[in-house]
Amino acid sequence: MKLSLSVRIVESADKTRLSIPLDELLVIAKDLGYSAVCMRASAAGIGASEERLAAIRRQVQDLGLVVSMVTADFNVPLNNEHGPDALRNIGPTLDVAQALGCDLVRVCLKRRDDIPYARQAAQAAAKRGIRLAHQCHTATIFEEVQPMLDVLKEIGQRNFGIIYEPANLYLCGQSYGPETLAKLRPWLMNVYVQNHKLDSQGPVALTTYCRDEVRFHHLDPWESGGVDFAAVFAGLKEIGYQGHFTIHQAQGIQTAREAKSFAGKCADWFRKQARP
Repeated sequence: MKLSLSVRIVESADKTRLSIPLDELLVIAKDLGYSAVCMRASAAGIGASEERLAAIRRQVQDLGLVVSMVTADFNVPLNNEHGPDALRNIGPTLDVAQALGCDLVRVCLKRRDDIPYARQAAQAAAKRGIRLAHQCHTATIFEEVQPMLDVLKEIGQRNFGIIYEPANLYLCGQSYGPETLAKLRPWLMNVYVQNHKLDSQGPVALTTYCRDEVRFHHLDPWESGGVDFAAVFAGLKEIGYQGHFTIHQAQGIQTAREAKSFAGKCADWFRKQARP
């Protein structure tokens, strides 16, 4: 597996800006041995100029990194009612991915009405050699394992797949270990990780379609009591997954020093868990 660092670790709570400059985060990723960065609109999206995107691509390449995935507009990670809008006009999103030299884009589907647009967007993306993927995510039609498999089959495009994210499956009461990974394997395009601990009195709440409101605590990836990462890594090894494994934890980090400390601990944890 290839270790990727999401810009989300230094993203503001509203997911629209970074707390430290992107170039500093890129150097941190390189210094800590990451092979890729996961780009979001908070760093570079459809509002960025061609010159800005070209400059980012040059820096990424000069550091020996790649962009593992692009989330090109704010509405997708905000998972709001406009999250699926990009499917209806996928061109600008694909432009960002191409400019950054990336062949994987994250998209959002909230309702079954979005499925035909996802199919059309995937067809347009295929012409440019780009893949589209949907995260296992609360309050989308990719909350539960069997329904998401059904949607993937209905979309029916080889370049449309899944971003496996065990914490959201856990919040939705879904199995997320080896059995689930074996089912998702034909569509698996990326792995995101964050860690939560369910608690009916927890300080954080998310609305789900399948379980209404779910409350929980954020945990660091290596902390126990939340996602069973031993099962996650066992499942990834069983299916022979060799793609990107992205640290996707929201941290509220404010300084480069904090970012380096957290990203370094995540890299150490990943390497220990990923050993044969």
